[in-house]
Amino acid sequence: MQRLIPVLNSDHVPLHLISVINTLLTAAKEISHRLHQGSLAGTLGSTLDENIQGETQKKLDIVSNQLIKTMLLETNLVHAVASEEEDDVVMGNPDARYLVAFDPLDGSSNIDINSSVGTIFSILEKPKHPAEGKELFLQTGDEQVAAGYILYGPSTMLVLTTGQGVRAYTLDHRVGEFLLTVDKLTIPEETQEFAINMSNQRFWAKPMQAYIQDLLAGTEGKRQKNFNMRWNAAMVSDVHRVLSRSGIFAYPADCRDENKPCKLRLLYEANPMSFIVEQAGGKASTGYERIMSLQPTEIHQRVSVIMGSRQEVNTCLSYYKSIECERLDG
Repeated sequence: MQRLIPVLNSDHVPLHLISVINTLLTAAKEISHRLHQGSLAGTLGSTLDENIQGETQKKLDIVSNQLIKTMLLETNLVHAVASEEEDDVVMGNPDARYLVAFDPLDGSSNIDINSSVGTIFSILEKPKHPAEGKELFLQTGDEQVAAGYILYGPSTMLVLTTGQGVRAYTLDHRVGEFLLTVDKLTIPEETQEFAINMSNQRFWAKPMQAYIQDLLAGTEGKRQKNFNMRWNAAMVSDVHRVLSRSGIFAYPADCRDENKPCKLRLLYEANPMSFIVEQAGGKASTGYERIMSLQPTEIHQRVSVIMGSRQEVNTCLSYYKSIECERLDG
């Protein structure tokens, strides 16, 4: 099996970008070790603190964030980082070329029940126009040069794109390396699976409510086929299932809190996952526009997300076109 660096070299990925990716994976190996140690590592449970999102931080949220941030900045290849756990961007080498936005531990509420979690990352180049601080990261998803996630499950997997398709690697603990296990991930266009948090159903806009009702109606309904629902409460594992065997993943806007109609963050969750999904032949939308075309306005911006098998996403979007309603995401 091929190692990561020779594969990226064969794609003519710049050496400094390969080094940044490799640094992320070094941090991921340490996070994987601590997760697999469980209570033995002394890092389970919550802290008394909240992050910028207003979410209670898990101990491993803080540890993972610090590991990734420190390792990236120590390379001198990174100009700045932006993290879910940081209020502001953290500056690195002023002469460096790359920016990294990341969610250090997606789905961290699953840690204490020994369920799957992950790390999501997006890599951009420093803009050519003058920019400082948060402005550096206000780039569309189309400007990403690489994106990926590490899934910490029964095995630790990396799913990565540099804009030349999607590959999957598995961490071989015997040699401490990520080895290529899937050379080309492709999402089938059709599916009979969906992933969504059904507890929010009554708060969704009419198009999503109608779409899900038709899925639940099965063979007796408009779609005339049965659908299975799967929900892991971690974007990484839910999207990984879509990549592995088709499906549609959605976290739509809702009206529970008018100040926070959306859950997922654009820069370090929606954009990198959209890049991966599109490179695998799928589609990613807010319900109204392509996610990677959105112009960010701030680093912790939230968006509605619908992504997965192309034909099924298109079917879902047809409800948004045919049913008139007020946009919950503004």
